[in-house]
Amino acid sequence: MSQKHGFRPDQGGACSTQDAGALDRRIRRREALALGMLGAAGWWLAGRWAQGATAAPQTRQAKAKSVIQIWLWGGPSHLDTFDPKPDAGPDYCGPLQKPIPTNVDGILIGELLPLLAKQADKYAIIRSMTHGINSHETAAYMVQTGRMPGGRLVFPCVGAVVSLFRRYGAGYEGLIPPYIVVTEPQGRFSEAGFLGPRYKPFATGGDPAKTPFAVEGIVAQGISNQRQRSRRELLHQLDRLSQVLADDPSVVAFQKCEAEAYDLILGDAGKVFDLAQESDELRERYGRNTFGQSCLLARRLVERGVPYITINYKGWDTHKQHFQTMRRKLPEMDQGMAALLTDLSERGLLQSTIVWWSGEFGRTPRVQWEPPWNGGRGHYGKVFSAVVAGGGFKGGRVVGASDAKGEEVLERPVYPCDLLASMYELLGIDPDAKLPHPEGLDVRRPTKTYAAPGDSPKSCSEIIEQEASRGRLSGPRSVIQATRRCKARQHTGPEPRRARPPRWSAFAERIGRRECGVVQFGKQFGSQLCVVSYAA
Repeated sequence: MSQKHGFRPDQGGACSTQDAGALDRRIRRREALALGMLGAAGWWLAGRWAQGATAAPQTRQAKAKSVIQIWLWGGPSHLDTFDPKPDAGPDYCGPLQKPIPTNVDGILIGELLPLLAKQADKYAIIRSMTHGINSHETAAYMVQTGRMPGGRLVFPCVGAVVSLFRRYGAGYEGLIPPYIVVTEPQGRFSEAGFLGPRYKPFATGGDPAKTPFAVEGIVAQGISNQRQRSRRELLHQLDRLSQVLADDPSVVAFQKCEAEAYDLILGDAGKVFDLAQESDELRERYGRNTFGQSCLLARRLVERGVPYITINYKGWDTHKQHFQTMRRKLPEMDQGMAALLTDLSERGLLQSTIVWWSGEFGRTPRVQWEPPWNGGRGHYGKVFSAVVAGGGFKGGRVVGASDAKGEEVLERPVYPCDLLASMYELLGIDPDAKLPHPEGLDVRRPTKTYAAPGDSPKSCSEIIEQEASRGRLSGPRSVIQATRRCKARQHTGPEPRRARPPRWSAFAERIGRRECGVVQFGKQFGSQLCVVSYAA
């Protein structure tokens, strides 16, 4: 195993490459007990020791440095947010039948999003997201990995992949973990996949709207900083072995990492979680609620250089009382997200930060008025919306379109792998890079490639930019028909053959009949960006 990558190599107060080599052994019982006393911060650093022995993967020049993922757990309604259909009638719109104009001509959004309507020049709306899956678990896996569920491999989500390529030794030097989830894990599947637990996110726990914000393992309610320091002094008094073996390399390395753990708890590093350092005016602008303060925390983490932050925003699985919930949730979301976009822009951070708004799917366009739902919306993966801003994505744009009732993709279907591929490109992640597998499996095996002639641009961001240059910013005919279907797919076998544009159901069935290989974010993105490799 390579030892090129130490824990924050050659940085003051950090473990060196030599230290990482000394620590690339089983943690002894005494060290484990000490780490346990340090709580989650100590165990996070232990994970970094193991990670330190892995060579950093190669990256390319990037436009984006960080991602803020606003994950609407349960699936938001596209008709009530960024793809309103006022002419569809009350059976589809319910009481929300008055969409509002934005600060970009021709773009309308839901009536409960007035603040975001003033920010439309900063974000792009994708109204033709699709995967056809109506189950939370498999849809969440599809949207966050870009892979078809059901294969023999569990692939890592985009946050884990970014953590892999932006970790210690690959440009990131902070004490805060490179992949943060506020406030609790998204669940549904293992975020790290086959990359292993070291690439799982650090979940903060607690509630950022409360004072203090009790971050798991870093901020303990009822325990003052002075008491933490007293505990540390007691630990050192009891640790006679370290005093005897003070010059042992493994002990020296351990003590350095312990010092950094306490810096995370008591020093400047941990202060990123102290939202009381922000003015009351700014906190009010974000909204004094969990989501609003989570957005504020995300901005603070971006300022510290954290590569990937997920805001796990629950409460969108509205099978019942849908419109009552929307009248409560949408103003809250509108305030927090609009403040985040404004704050990032004013601080010069939006151009290097991707903000990605999405759930695992949308909600049924037709309202389920019948019992027992009585005005609810069900799961709907056939068509839904996503929003992207910053980091190289052009604002004031609409990509794709759904039909008049929001039930089908009308133009330019966009699959999850399309969007993730675009994000990887903007983050400078090499599309030909191999993801390391613990068993040495080559998950990026070479294949023969055939692409139909006349391919469109290679990424969603390029599609947005091209459509803007042609004056096609919005509307049901905004995107050329040539971008309606997948034009580039990979095949293995004796002869490459032309790929006919498949329907999604046929596409999924076709992959399901074979051993699923890799849904790549490779060179041949094509107009549909989705490149599939599968065994014959």
